[in-house]
Amino acid sequence: MRRAPSARQVTDAGQAFPLYITAVAGLLFLALAFFTVGRAGATKNGAQTAADAAALAAAQSYRDQLGASFLNALRTDAAWQGIVLDGQLTAPVDVCGAALRFAKSNGASVRDCAPAYTPPSFTVAVESLKGVGKSVIPGTEGKKATATARALVTPLCVPDASPPKQAPKPSPSKEKGGEDDEGKGGEKPPERPAVLFLDCDGKHVTIDPGHPDRLPDTAELFAVHLAD
Repeated sequence: MRRAPSARQVTDAGQAFPLYITAVAGLLFLALAFFTVGRAGATKNGAQTAADAAALAAAQSYRDQLGASFLNALRTDAAWQGIVLDGQLTAPVDVCGAALRFAKSNGASVRDCAPAYTPPSFTVAVESLKGVGKSVIPGTEGKKATATARALVTPLCVPDASPPKQAPKPSPSKEKGGEDDEGKGGEKPPERPAVLFLDCDGKHVTIDPGHPDRLPDTAELFAVHLAD
């Protein structure tokens, strides 16, 4: 035959129930707080990704300008050493437009874009477009993440001290109605710029101004990377 619970047992159970409720509420609050911290971390990581992408986009835009200026220098027989060996442009075009586009595509806005050209580096600061959102922690609703990144453009080439033994010769220039040699029916053909030999990060690169369609890719001449 089962005994009825004593008055003491009933009293103990009644006293323990509020403790259970408090413990469960505390655990739930901690779980929500950890969730908020994790969401804040994800927002911060997203902002850093946007900053990295924006800085790299600015640097790559500058590298593209270096490649175009180098090609133009070869075509016009202008000075090219400062472009290829130092990564310097006399009149660089704004590169922050590329940073703005890439930051936006990664969910952030650019707060500051600071190019520097000696040596070429591009620092971009961004802010996430969205905040952490509502949570059990007050003040997080409109809290946005910020991040900063710096990208560098590093020239990879130096004059090659030991060019290939069989160096390509510049293409001969002929004019219609004339001949190659002076005094054989035409004027002396204009001299082609000399072939350039570069050592680009241990790789032999030959640049023939007579064949601008065979120039190396700008990625072989300049490296774009984030600063450590």
